[in-house]
Amino acid sequence: MKTLTTTVALFGCVTAAAAQDLTEDQEAYVTANILGIFYHELGHALIDQMGLPIFGQEEDAADVLSAFMIDALYDEETAVSLAYDTAFGFQAEADETRDDVAWWDVHGPDLQRYYNAVCIFYGANPDERADVAEELGLPQERADYCPEEYDQAAGSWGAVLDELVDAGAGETLVLQVAEGAGPGATIIADVIGAELDALNAEMSLPKVIPVAVADCGEANAFYDPQEETITMCTEFVAHLAGQIE
Repeated sequence: MKTLTTTVALFGCVTAAAAQDLTEDQEAYVTANILGIFYHELGHALIDQMGLPIFGQEEDAADVLSAFMIDALYDEETAVSLAYDTAFGFQAEADETRDDVAWWDVHGPDLQRYYNAVCIFYGANPDERADVAEELGLPQERADYCPEEYDQAAGSWGAVLDELVDAGAGETLVLQVAEGAGPGATIIADVIGAELDALNAEMSLPKVIPVAVADCGEANAFYDPQEETITMCTEFVAHLAGQIE
């Protein structure tokens, strides 16, 4: 994959007014997981818009893009911080559903998603991230194969992103904040808005994708293939902040 020249100024992108009810740790955790969730949904959008072949579960492919982008877009210190917090997000979801795992769901079990994300991130730079793998409990039996798993991700998603970068800068990711949206809207808009600006400066998608910030009645995010829109639900902020109270 081509090296992206824009490094997103992640920390500090949430305004003081938006973050006034969050501790510093909560702000970092919420920000990281909002980004991880956004890139997962962007994966679905790219699969749909570009007609990408998926061998296996689409949800797994979207998870791989999310972990891949954390490595690709950020400097090492920021990427490591994001990797920890997004992994802990999967762990927290697993703790909340430990006695009620929906084995029928299209999403894999959250603990499996945790180890998959850690593996891709570690595999991208195993010489520098051995301590990350150890601290996040990645077994050596899996770690041995993680560089190969990252290479597979780079060979698939990396090629897709190269195509988007080759198309040049554009305005194909458009932030839309619903009027009267709840208190989490400003935080999500700050985080996602900065991300969209950085991505638009580097690449163009085949079609315009609105990224809506709206109340949904639940902590959720989704890509709607009929509307060709990503929706980030405001309720996610309180849900995520509550995981590290």
